[in-house]
Amino acid sequence: MAKKTEATVEEKLRELYNLQLIDSRIDEIRNVRGELPLEVQDLEDEVEGLKTRLAKLDGHVDELNENIKSKKNLIEEAKALITKYSEQQKNVRNNREFNSLSKEIEFQELEMELAEKHIREFKAQIEQQNEVIDQSKERLNEREEHLKHKKAELSEILKETEKEEQALLKMSQDHAQSIEDRLIKAYTRIRTSVKNGLAVVPIERGASGGSYFTIPPQVQVEIASRKKIITDEHSGRILVDAALAEEQVEEMEKTFAKL
Repeated sequence: MAKKTEATVEEKLRELYNLQLIDSRIDEIRNVRGELPLEVQDLEDEVEGLKTRLAKLDGHVDELNENIKSKKNLIEEAKALITKYSEQQKNVRNNREFNSLSKEIEFQELEMELAEKHIREFKAQIEQQNEVIDQSKERLNEREEHLKHKKAELSEILKETEKEEQALLKMSQDHAQSIEDRLIKAYTRIRTSVKNGLAVVPIERGASGGSYFTIPPQVQVEIASRKKIITDEHSGRILVDAALAEEQVEEMEKTFAKL
């Protein structure tokens, strides 16, 4: 859309207020979604974190089971050696050889005891890990179910509002292109600096809409004359008279109804 070059002040005010009505409508749609997209993202991150934690816990349990298996093999090897040394003791030629074999048997018995102690410790660790795994799985299931509901909720809201939001965004861009750069920059600056996004507001009961500071009667007359663009000295918002605002609201409501 080509830029307006010969627009009157009143036309500029109407276009600015129309843009405000469109952007406020977009804000309303996004407010309906509220924090849902962030909630969904947080839940997705939490679910991924729990899955990673479970994978690490399972890996640790596998490692402990491998350690148990290794210790059991060591015990079997020790038993075989004890049997071997016991048989050799029957054929020794002197006490020195007998004592040497006895020490080997004693060492293998200690190795067995130590291995059995480690096995008990590993089993205790596995039991503790399994408790944590069960708790983590329970938490994961609960979070996945919650995520499923939140995604469905967000999807439903998006389905209901996405088409309208896209149409409004296109409408906002088109209206912005019809307004001179100086005013658009001022509008954007004001809109981003106020909490409710209201950059253009009507006079309501003698006060600036959105800030409620009283506007002097002489200034109200100037605003109603639509001869120049006037801003609220307190909030910086662009001011329009109530009659103009009402006319544009009625006009834009008809446009919104077609979306």
